Amino acid sequence: MRPRLLLPAVLAAATLLVTACAGGGGDKGDDKTAPPASAPAAGNGSLTVWADDARAKPLQDIAAAFTRDKGVKVKVVQKGLGEIRDDFVSQAPTGQGPDVVVGPHDWLGKLVHNGVLAPLELGDRAAAFSPVALEAMRYEGRTYGLPYAVDSIALLRNTELAPQAPASFDELLATGRRLVEQGRAELPVAVPVDAKSGSPYHLYPLQTSFGCQVFGTKPDGAYDRTRLELDGPGCQRFGPWLRGLGKDGVLSTSLTADIATDAFLKGKTPFLLAGPWDAATFRAAHVPFAVDPVPSADGSPARPFVGVQGFFVGAKSANPILAQDFVLNYLSTPQAQRALYDTGGRVPATTAVLDQVKDDPVVAGFARAAQAGMPTPNLPAMDSVWADWGLTQLAIIQGHGDPGELTGAMAGRIRAKIAAG
Repeated sequence: MRPRLLLPAVLAAATLLVTACAGGGGDKGDDKTAPPASAPAAGNGSLTVWADDARAKPLQDIAAAFTRDKGVKVKVVQKGLGEIRDDFVSQAPTGQGPDVVVGPHDWLGKLVHNGVLAPLELGDRAAAFSPVALEAMRYEGRTYGLPYAVDSIALLRNTELAPQAPASFDELLATGRRLVEQGRAELPVAVPVDAKSGSPYHLYPLQTSFGCQVFGTKPDGAYDRTRLELDGPGCQRFGPWLRGLGKDGVLSTSLTADIATDAFLKGKTPFLLAGPWDAATFRAAHVPFAVDPVPSADGSPARPFVGVQGFFVGAKSANPILAQDFVLNYLSTPQAQRALYDTGGRVPATTAVLDQVKDDPVVAGFARAAQAGMPTPNLPAMDSVWADWGLTQLAIIQGHGDPGELTGAMAGRIRAKIAAG
């Protein structure tokens, strides 16, 4: 449907907004600018939203309210999450892309650099979200996404096998090994390791407890792509420790995610490093478990990666005011955010909804774990990191070389790839 002609004042406002979006206007770091006024009423266009199957149903209900209030049709197109980012990048410049997409915050770097995202002015709405959620949705000083959920790795603990949360990873291993010796467990701890790609995501909280993170940060706290730290002093200590776990059989390439999850499900291990996506399975099976932050292995805080799911507005949208109105004034409400939580069960990004479900010990446990974490870098440079990082971890776990030499060689390869990119 082609947009109808607008009144001159509204057309001027739209022109200003489009100019700001095209020029990367966005917020400059304080999120205090008021969001655009609600879009003109009744029949000024239509919107297309791309969402995966987990978010499509609640979005359809929210879209129906928008249509009822504004007279604007909103089409929710269900796509596989793995397809949305690349399809958006390829189709948006041709005018065939969506007005709004749903996805994780670590897409931001690629989407912004391809010119397909418009900044969002959250204004006073920013105060409704957790700090880590807001931080994740920022790129180069501007906010580009409206968050709704956060994810991170945490420690799942079978409360019958291990009634008390371990104070350190050493204490965790001691408890797990004792239970194995007593015949009450088969594994001291289950840490999923992919035989082809390693386990950098699951192992990251343990790695950061050695003071080893992927990238350093700028004075404003944003990640600095020029400061790869995977071969720093903490990482050089982490490598031999990782090798020790492999040598002792604590980490094994035969312990895939499915096998690790099944071991915890059947009470064969007291501990599992996992995310909230596994919690529903354990609840349904009545596994007695608690969710704790991952304990430190070397004294520094264990900081898992935090993934933030949210909504993004296309820079090439034919109806930018309508798109921003839908995201800012409909998807940000406590009712909408609660509906999204009720469907997915992930930790809410809004503090009001988190407060509504704080009595759920699983949600509260994952919320504590996420509060201790840091957003997964949303830099395009991360595309150059994952493969070498995971393969090097596999080599260290399996004893295929000196950990220090493997770590240094890995960092050199990654730096070369980032420079070439």
